[in-house]
Amino acid sequence: MGFADKIVLDWNALREKVEARRAAGQRMVFTNGCFDLLHYGHVSYLARAAELGDYLLVALNSDASVRKLKGLHRPIQDEHSRLGVMAALGFVEFVTLFSQTTPLELIQVLLPEVLVKGGDWKPEQIVGAEDVLAAGGRVLSLPFVEGYSTTAIEQKIRASAAQKSKSKPEE
Repeated sequence: MGFADKIVLDWNALREKVEARRAAGQRMVFTNGCFDLLHYGHVSYLARAAELGDYLLVALNSDASVRKLKGLHRPIQDEHSRLGVMAALGFVEFVTLFSQTTPLELIQVLLPEVLVKGGDWKPEQIVGAEDVLAAGGRVLSLPFVEGYSTTAIEQKIRASAAQKSKSKPEE
């Protein structure tokens, strides 16, 4: 499957791909997030998630959705860039967008066999957990790799830029 073929924005087309995989006996792992500045913590988490089934589907918050959740200064990377970076990961099979603040509607459309989120979510708090469990699926919370976050990277960049601007000689 080519890089661009991994990006499926039409949910009906995505459901058809998922149903074909399901008919072939494959189990989908679903996760979601902003994945604004992809870092080691993200990659480690996504690689572990991919091992829980036959293929990994990542749903990204749209730019508008990220702004609602994180504020007007985010996302740092636009949705097109985030989709492309995510699709470039070998262990990610499909990438899509959702514009709502949560992926509940998409989860209800796809009903993944495995629903995964990061360690700050208890399984019972994960959006869509009830639907996945009712359909016979599993819901898991994977531990974080400590010391990695987009917010920390953003703060480090801002601090570095502020330090550089202070050390510039006045003109």
